[in-house]
Amino acid sequence: MDTVELEEHWERLLDQLQKFLGKRPADLNAVLYLIGVQELGQGVKHFTKEQKQDLMHIGICKVLSLSGYYQLDKIDGDGWPHWKLVKKLPYVDLLSQETLLKEHVVLYFKDIL
Repeated sequence: MDTVELEEHWERLLDQLQKFLGKRPADLNAVLYLIGVQELGQGVKHFTKEQKQDLMHIGICKVLSLSGYYQLDKIDGDGWPHWKLVKKLPYVDLLSQETLLKEHVVLYFKDIL
């Protein structure tokens, strides 16, 4: 998917999330957080700053698992998923990293929204 096509898909996704949530996610990190909350499966509740960072990590691992970079390792006693890296991530600059994540987020939501 080229850059223009990705941005079109991304904007459509943000529009759909706004309709669903009533508020447009501010950025990629906000969308990764939402994916983390969804994957945790404990509903919306108050999370600490550290838990919010963990939820973003869950979101990253989940979307990158779609291409085999991560695999679910276990669910701990509190119901939190833990992932393991199974395929080396490509070394990319920050812009390429954001593009990689956006592509995977769009893929994650492809059948949901």
